[in-house]
Amino acid sequence: MGCKDTVLPKPKALLSLEYPTATYQYFDPEKCPFAFQRNVSTAVTVSGCNLQIAYALQKATLFTTYKNVDQNLNELLRDAQNLTQKHVVKAESISEQPYINPEKNVYGMLYQVTGEAASQTQFYLTDSLHHFFTGSVYFRAKPNYDSILPASDYLRKDVIKLMESFEWKD
Repeated sequence: MGCKDTVLPKPKALLSLEYPTATYQYFDPEKCPFAFQRNVSTAVTVSGCNLQIAYALQKATLFTTYKNVDQNLNELLRDAQNLTQKHVVKAESISEQPYINPEKNVYGMLYQVTGEAASQTQFYLTDSLHHFFTGSVYFRAKPNYDSILPASDYLRKDVIKLMESFEWKD
């Protein structure tokens, strides 16, 4: 009966995901004290000065929050750092990369989380006196670090571009 070939189960494999090269344009949300370069393939939802930058291909969203600094910079910094530290339970490691741009008066930190954490990339930016801007990338999928790594790398590069192009308007 039938062929005499031995049937073997297929080995588990991960998808090979490749995304188009990112193209950026200047993004200046009305009535917000900041502007930056954003990937043109994203969809942006604006609520006040809080943004949701959606990545359809990667099934992810970059959630950002803007707050005024009113003698509460230490509290805002602590909150941003604590948000990242909440991922320590699932994370294998968390690396910090300071960002300093004195010409644009933009200072901050980029956090890269490895492992099965809910958010692999987080950051904050501030001018230390008036403005505080934070962001976190979340995927619409159960965290599986190996599977989402290509998308996570793509989004991390977009976040770095956002940070490097970020400027305060006032």
